[in-house]
Amino acid sequence: MISTNIWLNIFFFVILVFFSLSFFGFYEITLPSSWGTKMDAASDIGGFIGIFFMALTLAIVSFSCTGPILGSLLAGSLGTAGDPAFQLSAGMTGFGLALALPFALFALFPNLLNTLPKSGGWLNTTKVVLGFLELAFAFKFLSNSDLVGHWDLLKREVFIGLWIVIFTGLALYLFGKIKFPHDSPLKKRSFLRISFGIFVVAFVVYLIPGTFKTPTWNLNALSGFPPPQFYSIYERATDCPLGLNCYKDFDEGVQAASEANKPILLDFTGWACVNCRKMEENVWSDPSIYALLKNDYVLISLYVDDHEKVLPEAAQFDFLKANGTIKKIRTYGDKWSTFQSVNFKNASQPYYILMNASLDILNTPQQYTDITTYKNWLEKGIENFKNNN
Repeated sequence: MISTNIWLNIFFFVILVFFSLSFFGFYEITLPSSWGTKMDAASDIGGFIGIFFMALTLAIVSFSCTGPILGSLLAGSLGTAGDPAFQLSAGMTGFGLALALPFALFALFPNLLNTLPKSGGWLNTTKVVLGFLELAFAFKFLSNSDLVGHWDLLKREVFIGLWIVIFTGLALYLFGKIKFPHDSPLKKRSFLRISFGIFVVAFVVYLIPGTFKTPTWNLNALSGFPPPQFYSIYERATDCPLGLNCYKDFDEGVQAASEANKPILLDFTGWACVNCRKMEENVWSDPSIYALLKNDYVLISLYVDDHEKVLPEAAQFDFLKANGTIKKIRTYGDKWSTFQSVNFKNASQPYYILMNASLDILNTPQQYTDITTYKNWLEKGIENFKNNN
């Protein structure tokens, strides 16, 4: 899976850091000037061909500004869950419309040109702010690699601490305390700059409790970006979401459910799954749902992207797929992703199944949803479990 490939995520991390340093003004990413000259000459042809070359000229000469944005868009579309082709197409469409809209408006209403602010320091300020944002998002890709690879480097508190440092730097920049190579002297701070600086400071204050062992709030607004709460520098009661008890082996979980005479919540999840974290931190954390998970269900969490944890040699095997090809099952991720796709004809996460210890399905499968729907779904599963006993 592209979004959970360790080395691809590291590549995206390096690319975003490279782009952010460009936005800071340490170097420029440009295409050869001769390309722009040739395209500009070709635009004299006229007609649709001329318009095409005019647009191509604009893309080439503005590459130093748009290149990092497009590179980030590419990294984001390939590095997150979902259909990369759709995400990239949607992103490029939005980018194209945003770039073309001003030209269309100025063509329809030429007088608007007189209202444009003059070029100057505000343009460089915008680039630097984007540089800080790209640097912050870069660590999300490094975090994905760390989680999937089990390196234990970017624990939740370390990740949040890095964001605190980055956004503190952004606040200092907005208030004029630090400067970058292309910054012009800051004679006065605009209302917009001060307001945005105060907003960034408030965001830093919001982040700080996330580094505590027992935070006063759990950063639910950022669910999916930081590592899960149990991936912590502090000792936790369990290595399961929200301190719940869970099994990470299917057979062990089924045996425990049989002994406890409880239904099973089979949770197909992933270390780098953003929507899985959002469900755990925003839906599972609801007191009524948390009580059901803790007291009435046996939770089995199977990580389908755990491709670094190798199965015991005796448990490894070659799986014959329906199309006749062979898939080598060597890691726990191989095993659980194949288990999900073969038995439930689904390969997305999160994916939830309710069943009993006899493997009878208690309700229709559930995916990413809201609190009310999920609670009703769990309660219906308990009802069906009791009726089947």
